[in-house]
Amino acid sequence: MGSYAYKYCMCFTRKFRSPDAQPPPDVRAAHHSACSSSSDAPHGLRRFLSQAQGESPADVERILAMLTGGGGNGIARLVTRSPAPLPPTLDDFFGFLFSPDLNPPIAHQAHQDMSDPFSHYFVFTGHNSYLTGNQLNSDSSDIPIIKALQTGVRVIELDMWPNSSKNNVDILHGGTLTAPVEMIRCLESIKEYAFCASTYPLVITLEDHLTPDLQAKVAEMLTETFGDLLFIPSSDPMKGFPSPEALMKRIIISTKPPQEYKEFLKAKNNQNASGNIANLAEEGSMRRMDSNAEESDGKDELDEQDDEDSEEDDPKFQQDTACEYRKLITIHAGKPKGHLRDALKVDPDKVRRLSLSETQLAKATSSHGADVIRFTQKNILRVYPKGTRVNSSNYDPMNAWTHGAQMVAFNMQGHDKALRLMQGFFRANGGCGYVKKPDFLLTSGPNGEVFDPKASLPVKKTLKVKVYMGDGWRMDFSKTHFDTFSPPDFYTRVGIAGVKADSVMKKTRTIEDQWVPMWDEEFTFPLTVPELALLRIEVQEYDLSEKHDFGGQTCLPVWELKQGIRAVPLHDRKGNRYKSVRLLMRFDFV
Repeated sequence: MGSYAYKYCMCFTRKFRSPDAQPPPDVRAAHHSACSSSSDAPHGLRRFLSQAQGESPADVERILAMLTGGGGNGIARLVTRSPAPLPPTLDDFFGFLFSPDLNPPIAHQAHQDMSDPFSHYFVFTGHNSYLTGNQLNSDSSDIPIIKALQTGVRVIELDMWPNSSKNNVDILHGGTLTAPVEMIRCLESIKEYAFCASTYPLVITLEDHLTPDLQAKVAEMLTETFGDLLFIPSSDPMKGFPSPEALMKRIIISTKPPQEYKEFLKAKNNQNASGNIANLAEEGSMRRMDSNAEESDGKDELDEQDDEDSEEDDPKFQQDTACEYRKLITIHAGKPKGHLRDALKVDPDKVRRLSLSETQLAKATSSHGADVIRFTQKNILRVYPKGTRVNSSNYDPMNAWTHGAQMVAFNMQGHDKALRLMQGFFRANGGCGYVKKPDFLLTSGPNGEVFDPKASLPVKKTLKVKVYMGDGWRMDFSKTHFDTFSPPDFYTRVGIAGVKADSVMKKTRTIEDQWVPMWDEEFTFPLTVPELALLRIEVQEYDLSEKHDFGGQTCLPVWELKQGIRAVPLHDRKGNRYKSVRLLMRFDFV
């Protein structure tokens, strides 16, 4: 047991005891039940691990080997305590339970079936992945792309524009003061870091504002930089998406095919006014200088262009150039024009990607929610932040997820609550960047009915969460970080982010003047859609005179939680894991 001295009133010193972390009563009871008898210790531990903790048989044997291994091979070595006898001591048992690396709240390995079509998965998606800060005047760089890939992001967005000399390609946010970065630099960094955090496919979405000769240059850069890593589809367009498993360690391209422009003009010249034009327009037309301008996130004024500005009579529209560029595109993209219902129609002969802003999505789900879900059962829906989010903030992703949108694009530099939800969601499935959509978003009833997120649903599962204690702040922070005159006064907020009926936040009492707070409080959360629920955990330090201080946070997918007593590591505001800060909690489903 140590102590901390704090000065106050210039010349006085206050001393506070800082006890070591002690096992809470539930841990003592579990140890007594499992390890009270030396002869029955292996059987008692096995019962505890399989029944109370819900571990798989393989994990039970692995943990038993750690807990009961003698000398330097047991749990004692792993939690830096004294050599472990047989059976494990209370300290070693507690040390195991309070270790996030040995006793985590969710699995660290990808475990879902990855053999279904790409459209059956939510994908960790970035927006304007090259920006270092705000959307108006920050620098463009490959550094944010590298950071995103290191955190498991699987969709990188690049906005392609001609450089000042019109002979090469820059990446920047068009129509703003953002500084450019050369495209080749971004591609080289993508190649180096593409699979550092996940071996599942990486998607590059290209927002194309290039002339045909520069499109040809991009095609050359992609093929030469990525080589065999680049996936080239065998059919155009594809009738169905491959699976993430089939595309492991491959890079795939998603953008609008340039050939759509010529088809649009041909249809128009043939006077197929209401039919073909509407169908082609919903897939998106290509303009020589602004082929993806309608995806320019917030620049609605670029959504239309007069016919006289087109390149209909340009002999250099270049069929060969268009084909070289087009053949690299796996996921054909577009944005709706005209009636939304038409844009959401499912074509049985091909699959595609549709992009909607968060505002457009809100309108679409309000009036055509069922059509959105039906569309996402086969096709891909990408949602991006509205153009007014110039500070790189993010939106609530839940509406997009509950309607099956696979690519919910986020500003990874916008460190807000919404990004914490996104980071927590993609901690599922081992953090590989792909999460299988729940069955109710992939199936339809006999009359075509689909899941209705707005419907009043019965409670499907109840999650009980017990917050025992926390530790690690005294190792990761200075003694005056939270309070100049005394140890911190911590409390924990626990709640659910999900559908409206499930969303709630609760809090523990405040433990005053303790670096190792002991709460021992339990909370109950009835869940109607546990498959999309996230457990939010935040620790705050109570401050009477100012805004409460931040003490750590995490967000965990409810459907992935391991039952029993678990060590939960906490992260800073940006999502970086603290070295030592953690909570001891228990999760039970009833």
